[in-house]
Amino acid sequence: MGDLSAKDYPVTGAGLGLRRGFLPRLTDMKSDAVDFMEVAPENWIGIGGRFGRQFRALTERFPFTCHGLSLSLGSPAALDIDFIKQIKAFLDEHQIRYFSEHLSYCSDDKGHLYDLMPIPFTEEAVDYVAARIRVVQDILERPIAVEHVSYYAAPGQQMAEVDFINAVLQSAQCNLLLDVNNIYVNSVNFDYDPYDFLNRIAGEKAVYVHIAGHYEEAPDLRVDTHGSAVIEPVWDLLQAAYARFGVMPTLLERDFNFPPMPELLAEVDRIRRIQSEAST
Repeated sequence: MGDLSAKDYPVTGAGLGLRRGFLPRLTDMKSDAVDFMEVAPENWIGIGGRFGRQFRALTERFPFTCHGLSLSLGSPAALDIDFIKQIKAFLDEHQIRYFSEHLSYCSDDKGHLYDLMPIPFTEEAVDYVAARIRVVQDILERPIAVEHVSYYAAPGQQMAEVDFINAVLQSAQCNLLLDVNNIYVNSVNFDYDPYDFLNRIAGEKAVYVHIAGHYEEAPDLRVDTHGSAVIEPVWDLLQAAYARFGVMPTLLERDFNFPPMPELLAEVDRIRRIQSEAST
């Protein structure tokens, strides 16, 4: 479960997150348009009928990863063991290449909060969430990656964000899903240097990268919406990540405000161009 070399990446190239909103357009997409795809298993477990058939057709054509939404790794509530077992069955059934989750929580003892809440950056929280990640890995019978999230408050903070993330990765012996848009958003909201963060995070543990657009609420407030095109400073961070850690598989996320498919695929192609340039 340790560091990854290039040959160990679960996927390669440039990918696109599968959203049901553009599923009909993807079924006719050329097989070389993207190199891999990603889904949230919560949106597809138990889905049958037309959507289930379309999804199966895509998993037979493209390599897939899964990015979970609701394991709630930092929650005070107990892990949902039955749900984790459902995820394992889904990963096995569709031959999913890798599973990741958010380093956050989205539920408490009373139910789901329907948002990704920041885990307090403390040593106690490191131990707590790392233990829960180890349980998840044991049940899934595979290592997982955790994604550092965008956040808008840091309650009870005792450590720097990047030190907290690195400590969790080390203690849990899990891997990283590196999100360059989240780095940029948090750097604006909390006034830090995104390149310093990138240099300090344990990027050698990254299994792949996320890139996305966001919303500018104010000059000092960005909201991680995944609802617009990627902006130039975030593309610049992707280039810097490749320069720092080598070319990594990279996936474009888009959750709403879907543009015509050629526009989405143009962003995927831009990932490929940056990868190609970084490889020369």
